[in-house]
Amino acid sequence: MTAVMGNYGRIDLAFDHGDGAWLVTADGERYLDCAAGIAVNTLGHGHPHLVSALKNQAEKLWHVSNLYRIPEQEQLAQTLTRLSGLNKAFFCNSGAEATEAAVKMARRAMHHRGEHGRHTILSSQGAFHGRTIAMLAATDRPVFREGFGPMPTGFDHFPFGNMNVLRDQLAQDAKDGDPGIAAVMVESVQGEGGAKPLPEHFMEELRAACDEFGCLLIADEVQIGVGRSGHIFSFEQSGIKPDIVAMAKGLAGGFPIGAVLATDEVAAGMTAGSHGSTFGGNPLAMASANAVLEVLESDGFMAGVRARSARLAAGLDEISTSPGGKFCRRGHGFLQGLVFHDDYPAMDVVKAYRDHHILTVPASENTVRLLPPLTLNDDEISRVLDVTATIMTDLEKAT
Repeated sequence: MTAVMGNYGRIDLAFDHGDGAWLVTADGERYLDCAAGIAVNTLGHGHPHLVSALKNQAEKLWHVSNLYRIPEQEQLAQTLTRLSGLNKAFFCNSGAEATEAAVKMARRAMHHRGEHGRHTILSSQGAFHGRTIAMLAATDRPVFREGFGPMPTGFDHFPFGNMNVLRDQLAQDAKDGDPGIAAVMVESVQGEGGAKPLPEHFMEELRAACDEFGCLLIADEVQIGVGRSGHIFSFEQSGIKPDIVAMAKGLAGGFPIGAVLATDEVAAGMTAGSHGSTFGGNPLAMASANAVLEVLESDGFMAGVRARSARLAAGLDEISTSPGGKFCRRGHGFLQGLVFHDDYPAMDVVKAYRDHHILTVPASENTVRLLPPLTLNDDEISRVLDVTATIMTDLEKAT
C-alpha cells in the first residue's frame, strides 16, 4: 500500500537508472524508452553534457529569487529569443504554467492596447494545454473536465484544422466593432489529441487571420517543441512567427521547467508585479536548459534528428501499408502516432510493446505515441520497427 494519491494509472514497473534511450530496473531488465517521460527526456538518460552542467550548477547555487538577476536565466533567454525570433522570455516550472502565463500575457496585451473587452481565447477541439482550472477550460474534452466545474469563462473552441470555421468566428466577433477574442492558441501537432498535425499551410493562414482581425497567435510548443519536430521550434516549418510561444517538457531534458516567449508588443504589458513564479528561472533549471540547447545547436545534431526520425516514419509507413498493418501513422519528427482500428485498443498495443520491453504512450483517438529521446540511434530504430512488425503479426493471428 502506498501513500501516493491515486490520480495516476500507474504500471507496476519501477526503474533504477537510465542509460541513453534505455531504462533499467533494479533487476537489470532493460526497456527501450520511446516515451521519454512523455516527451521530456530530450537527450535520453544520463547524457554527459547535461549531467555535467547540472552537477556543476548544483555545487554553486540552487535558488535565489527573481528579486535578483540570475545570469543563467539571462543566458537562456538570449538563446531562446535568438532561435525563435521573439524578444522576451519568462520562466516558470511546467507546461500548464507556461500556457496559463501565455493566456495571461495575451489578455494583458489587449488591456495594454486599451481593448479591455478582448479576453476570449480560442483553441481547437481535441486540444490539451494543461490541467490547471483555466487550462481545462481551454480544452473541450470531458475526460479532463469531469467533476472540476464550473469552468472559467473566456474560452471557446473551433473544429481542429478548420480555417473556414475559425475565420467565420473571428469575423463574427469583429462584426459589431467591439471584438472579444484576444488570441488563438494552437498546437502544431496535438500530442494528447493523438499525434495529430494541423493541415499543411494552416499556420500561415492562421497568422494571416490573426493579423487581419487584430488578435494574437499563441503557439503551444510544450510537447512538439525543443527539437522533437526536427526543428528546435515546430513553427519554423511554416515560416511564421507567433506572438507568444509556450514551452516546457523537453526544454531542460528532464528538469522541471516552463518558458513563455513573447514579442516586444506583448511583453510591454507585463510590468513589474504583473506575474511571477517563486521557482521559475532557478539556476538549476536554467543550467539544464542551457546544456540541452547547446547540444541541439551542435554541428549536425538537428540534421541527424531529421534523418533518423524520417527513417522511423518511413519504416512505420511500410508496416502500416503491409497486409497485416492495423494502423495509420501520423505526426512529425520524433512525435509519431500509430492510430489503430477500433478492434485493437491502444492500451493493449502499449502493453504489447511493453511486453517486448519498449515503452510507449497512449493518446486519444485510439493512438499509440512514440516519443523517444532525440538521441535514438539507428539500431534502436530498427528494434522499434522489428517489434512493431511482430506486434502486427501477433494481432493478425489473434483475429
